[in-house]
Amino acid sequence: MLGLAAGLFLAGLARDAADRWIDRTQLPPVLAGTSVELRDRHGALLRAYPVEDGIWRLRPGVVDPDFVAMLLRYEDKRFNSHSGVDALALMRAAGQAVWNRRTVSGGSTLTMQVARLLEDGPTGRWGGKLRQIRLALALERRLGKDEILALYLTHAPYGGNLEGVRAATLAWFGKEPRRLTPAEAALLVALPQSPETRRPDRHPQAARAARDRVLARAARHGILPEAEMLAALRDRLPDRMRPFPQLAPHLADRTRAQEPETAMHDLTLDAALQARLEPLVARAASLAGPRVSGAMVVADHATGDILALVGSAGYGDARQGFVDMTTALRSPGSTLKPLVYGLAFDQGLAHPETLIHDGPVMFGRYAPRNFDGAFRGDVRIREALQLSLNIPVVRLTRELGPGRVMAALRRAGTAPRLSGGAPGLAISLGGVGITLRDLVQLYAAIAAGGQGPVLRHQMTAGRDDTARVMSPVAAWQVGDILAGLAPPPGAPAGALAYKTGTSYGHRDAWAVGYDGRHVIGVWLGRADGTPVPGAFGGDLAAPLLFEAFGRLKPGFDPLPSPPPSTLIVGAADLPPPLQRFRPRQAAFGQDADAPQLLFPPDGARLATDGAALTVKLRGGTGPYSVLADGRPVATGIRHREFEIPNPGRGYASLVVVDAQGRADRVSVRID
Repeated sequence: MLGLAAGLFLAGLARDAADRWIDRTQLPPVLAGTSVELRDRHGALLRAYPVEDGIWRLRPGVVDPDFVAMLLRYEDKRFNSHSGVDALALMRAAGQAVWNRRTVSGGSTLTMQVARLLEDGPTGRWGGKLRQIRLALALERRLGKDEILALYLTHAPYGGNLEGVRAATLAWFGKEPRRLTPAEAALLVALPQSPETRRPDRHPQAARAARDRVLARAARHGILPEAEMLAALRDRLPDRMRPFPQLAPHLADRTRAQEPETAMHDLTLDAALQARLEPLVARAASLAGPRVSGAMVVADHATGDILALVGSAGYGDARQGFVDMTTALRSPGSTLKPLVYGLAFDQGLAHPETLIHDGPVMFGRYAPRNFDGAFRGDVRIREALQLSLNIPVVRLTRELGPGRVMAALRRAGTAPRLSGGAPGLAISLGGVGITLRDLVQLYAAIAAGGQGPVLRHQMTAGRDDTARVMSPVAAWQVGDILAGLAPPPGAPAGALAYKTGTSYGHRDAWAVGYDGRHVIGVWLGRADGTPVPGAFGGDLAAPLLFEAFGRLKPGFDPLPSPPPSTLIVGAADLPPPLQRFRPRQAAFGQDADAPQLLFPPDGARLATDGAALTVKLRGGTGPYSVLADGRPVATGIRHREFEIPNPGRGYASLVVVDAQGRADRVSVRID
């Protein structure tokens, strides 16, 4: 009895000493660095960056449970019950080694293997094995089984510079590990035991033999039906490592640089769409000529999500592909003309059916000319925009003021850049620097009815809306005109509202367009800014724009219907001031008795809370008509003080016209 008590006492001392020995264990870092990843809106991998020494080590993510079951049955069948060391397995391995005078099987548990991977220590020597046992026991005390399994699935070697099951499935099978075939799972179980001598691309016979042993054991223990095992034995092995995805590399680099501490970036892009558009841009640039690059931005103008962004014709090619041309400042050519026309509609200067003269004109020392050098005389505003005439849009820019155009660009969420000084009339012809992304932002605002969401490329970014760029009526009128543009050969007519542009010297070819849901911008040119002889937006960029919409979706979303207040009439039925465009000094203030708007004064800011707006006049001959943002809101008025319907919140242009066609206008802001 005394001996038994002494034995129990000594056993307790030994147990306490072992506990203290385990508790004093210094664990190596268990949170080793994993690859920075960028994922698309659906969670698909867009791009990953290797960690130190070029190692691909990705978070496991969702792993096929059948693979996990096969792994545990083959490597550590008592994983869920032991405390880090499997005494039975160790004794079996030691007995087999003594009997056969060589190592027949290992006694390491998965936890012991994790311990070896974390400290990158030796396995064969007794000192190394003892250290693994101590670490394994300590890991089991401080981590849960799921955490230990996750560490194995993150750090296990799979050949070359691959660590972790997810890096392995992407490299060897080109897929995520959430669903694996029995043959794939068996190969992944076998590889970490000898990752270099079993590499299927270098040692296919050894890889096949190891895989088949895992399959046979899985069938023997009932994890895999025998019929599936026999079928898996016939599956081919991968014969090469696949490259990791490198989609949207420019955006990926920029996002990573802006948030260097973030390990996982969720972007709004669609990986499948991005993969379809990158070769499309590359092919178009190659056909356009030597050293020509290209770029494209695709966005949902209802949500502001950027769905694809192609920064160049090739990230690593000889066309300066490393330059992200979606953020490069370039001359937009004629692509800003729709903005000028929309502002003119809002200011009551013109209507799509207004006549405007296309003829020689000089503003100081500036004499704009059309691209083809010809003059067309009187044309409708609609035709002037569709033909992309220069002289009419410069006339309108002068009446609006270049500063107003620049302010509208900024309200749209863009950051235009001038080479120096104040903006001039040439800004409407491309005399301002703007990026492709900003140009798509502008057209997204127009497509959304004159005010839309700010474009975003990160899922975590909240939704912000631009300021109002133009009224819904003006935005619809611009879109209606652009939808009437002749499409490239073979493309459907009326499906897209789009505009092309060519910068001075044929340095940039543009096309930007939208349907009822999406907007796409395309740029082609040379990254160094040198000319591309014969390059025109209509010839190079427009076909690419329509083809990109074809890659985006099977059909086109219909363009919106006109707002109820839209004035849709012919030129003869327009109010007199809108029948023909005339500069202010010609159209207004012709005599001392011309009508004058006394209230509200020009530039006033009014808090109306939705109530009717009071108008006070002086001079003129009744009856009077009043237009708000280009549409009639009151006619037949004979008094000089009256009320008109509230035009709504935001900026509004009010025009009063008397019986003799004389007029006055003011611009106000209504809160």
